[in-house]
Amino acid sequence: MTDTTADLSAAPRDSRIITRFVQANGLTFEVDQCGEGDKLAICLHGFPESSYSWRYQLPMLADLGYTAWAPNLRGYGKSSRPPFVEDYAMQHLLDDVAGLIDAAGKQEVVLIAHDWGAVIAWQFAMAKVRPLTKLIICNVPHPVAMQKAFSLAQLKKSWYVFFFQIPGLAEKLLGRHHAQPIADMFQNTCVDKSMFPQEVVEVYRQNAAQPGALTAMVNYYRALLRFRAKPKKGEKSPIISTPTLMIWGEDDVALTKETTYGTENYVDDFRIRYLPRISHWVQQEAPQVTNEMIKAFVQDQPVPYAQWQMNLVASLLSASDNHTSDEPAIDEPAID
Repeated sequence: MTDTTADLSAAPRDSRIITRFVQANGLTFEVDQCGEGDKLAICLHGFPESSYSWRYQLPMLADLGYTAWAPNLRGYGKSSRPPFVEDYAMQHLLDDVAGLIDAAGKQEVVLIAHDWGAVIAWQFAMAKVRPLTKLIICNVPHPVAMQKAFSLAQLKKSWYVFFFQIPGLAEKLLGRHHAQPIADMFQNTCVDKSMFPQEVVEVYRQNAAQPGALTAMVNYYRALLRFRAKPKKGEKSPIISTPTLMIWGEDDVALTKETTYGTENYVDDFRIRYLPRISHWVQQEAPQVTNEMIKAFVQDQPVPYAQWQMNLVASLLSASDNHTSDEPAIDEPAID
């Protein structure tokens, strides 16, 4: 494990965050680290992001006594970039996370993940690849819950997954003007554009503009469909025993809120918090409330609701003489 000077050319981040290279699963991973606690919090990014997407969470986790790691997943940044589609099959991705956890050498591990990182994290927890003390998922549904809730509306939102299967085309279109469409993606899909100024989206554009980077990023989607494990007839999804928090930005252009419904059937200890008027990029667009929720959860404290939910709960409680539960009586899951 060796330290290196971070190559973040423009966008600011906490000065306590350092970048280092970690050997795991036969690859080299570029890892942003904050803190040197005796517990590990490992944060997995999504498409088309990087470790930089966790810049708001790493210092908070370090303050809580964690060694907080945000690796660039295989194919991203300066991490190893295997060339073939099969290199991005799920088993390899699970082995990457296991290797990183082993390299950290901590007994207590919290896994935090968003987008593609969350796709990996769900599978990691289901397969019990390594023991986890907590699991935090941002804006990706449990795979079985999503399958059951899949609809025409979700199919329309998922068009890009099928588009990415066409060899070379996604790379050509996303790579135009030195990967400018990657920068535009954040501005076009977020709600609060002030959270994605030019210096922030430029980090992601530069990452995507590296030779071979876009092919690696898209290969995740190609491998997902080509090397998908088919469940045996009658086989049930394993129940996740790790305490799990899901944080969901409601204005997600890629995933419907309905795909979160029923997740409690597949997780023993589950709670979900919805953030209205927040997009798919939840931990970057609403870092303060996301951090408050994560902090409460890892400290075994009640996870706060977004303010709008608290106001709604109060109004419903005052309007109902018979409602005595502490749970909000609203027409959506509010599991705690």
